[in-house]
Amino acid sequence: MEGFKTLLYKECLRFWKVGFQTVLSPVLNAVLYLLIFGHVLEDHVQPYPGVNYTAFLVPGLVMMTVLQNAFANSSSSLIQSKITGNIVFVLLPPISYREFYAAYVLAAVLRATLCGIGVLLVSLPLTDLHFAAPGWIIAFTLMGGAFLASLGVIAGIWADKFDQLAAFQNFLIMPLTMLSGVFYSIHSLPAVWQGVSHFNPFFFMIDGFRYGFFGVSDVSPWASFGVVSVCFVVLAAITLQMLARGYKLRA
Repeated sequence: MEGFKTLLYKECLRFWKVGFQTVLSPVLNAVLYLLIFGHVLEDHVQPYPGVNYTAFLVPGLVMMTVLQNAFANSSSSLIQSKITGNIVFVLLPPISYREFYAAYVLAAVLRATLCGIGVLLVSLPLTDLHFAAPGWIIAFTLMGGAFLASLGVIAGIWADKFDQLAAFQNFLIMPLTMLSGVFYSIHSLPAVWQGVSHFNPFFFMIDGFRYGFFGVSDVSPWASFGVVSVCFVVLAAITLQMLARGYKLRA
């Protein structure tokens, strides 16, 4: 347990020491999206009855920030440790692979949550937001963050250099995020693309998270949470198996 606490503290301190880059920068990026898209489309799009576009956009941007930063935290930490060689100082102490996994995931979820809260706080003065079901907001934040943190651990273990990690993020994480309904309701899409969207787990995370604000969503929040939970359990099992085998971590 002491090893777990120390590793968790180290991971939290790692991102906190460069907070301008790891927390404030993502918040600024999301707010720029909000100002630009909100200004351009506010009078042209009404995704839900009684919900203006800027308000609709805020939960999507908050969740997008959470997901991207959860992935970035765990993946960047592991790849940096592997390239610099200091991963050995994490592997040598008597820390179980479950504690290893939990420390990286919890630190990533913490950073992601801080980024999400930052985006939400900055956005509140810009639009009229409601909190119809706060429990769903918290549930999808934690589950979505843990899902992407686990995916980040897998990417960090698999990648041998920053180029491979960048490809993972640019060709998987970014497309899935941008095509998940952050900027639109899937009901505005042709039927075939609505069907395709249901194969994207990021869609369920953002749609369920948005339900927590408006009480309206494209899919039942229970169904969305079920899909996300199953995906997380599968991904966590794969990650733990990789760690148990020492895949690309132990010679």
